[in-house]
Amino acid sequence: MASAFVAQAVPPEQILFEDRFASLDNWVPELEKPGTVTAHNGVLTIDIPAGGTLWFKPELSGSVRIEYTATMISAGGPNDRVSDLNCFWMATDPRSPDDFFAAHRSGKFADYNQLRAYYVGQGGNTNSTTRFRRYIGDPVLRPLLPQHDLKDPSVLLTPNVPYRIRLLAQGNTIRYSANGRLIFDFHDPEPYTRGRFGFRTTFSHVELRNFRVYRPRVGHASAVK
Repeated sequence: MASAFVAQAVPPEQILFEDRFASLDNWVPELEKPGTVTAHNGVLTIDIPAGGTLWFKPELSGSVRIEYTATMISAGGPNDRVSDLNCFWMATDPRSPDDFFAAHRSGKFADYNQLRAYYVGQGGNTNSTTRFRRYIGDPVLRPLLPQHDLKDPSVLLTPNVPYRIRLLAQGNTIRYSANGRLIFDFHDPEPYTRGRFGFRTTFSHVELRNFRVYRPRVGHASAVK
């Protein structure tokens, strides 16, 4: 007599944080020049004429997957440049190890050189490059491996198209994907296991939606679904 196979239900992933963008209570902006940063009705809007980073206040630790949807707006506005869909994750600042937000960072890109963090700049340099870096806390050096310096149009930005971004830090596995495409898959022998997430852009107009941070399931190190 054949035995019946009973499928085991897979428990849902744990959601560590979720922001529905009703306010900016969970975020700290660092802007090089005055601009517009607002959160209302599920949309976080960044419309700025120079560099800026928007930090998520809670510190993340352990294995995490960060997800959000970003749209680079091109509708004739003064900052609608379509460039720099960028982010930091697992970021710490050796200049202020006990209080991340006590360090002076003006929003100018060079102020972030001394972070220890993972970074992706998708569509950087006026939408001509997409790069991954592992910041090492050095005021000058920001290592860039040749395989992490991409210029193919398929990994650059298209205006007014929503991008579902997924960032993974799970043990030695560090990944970045956009709209289900795995763009960077990095093995870090000395991984960063805690730190902040920061959304970064410069001279652009971006809308963010549906921000969540998950605890990935053990054995499921995937940023693409």
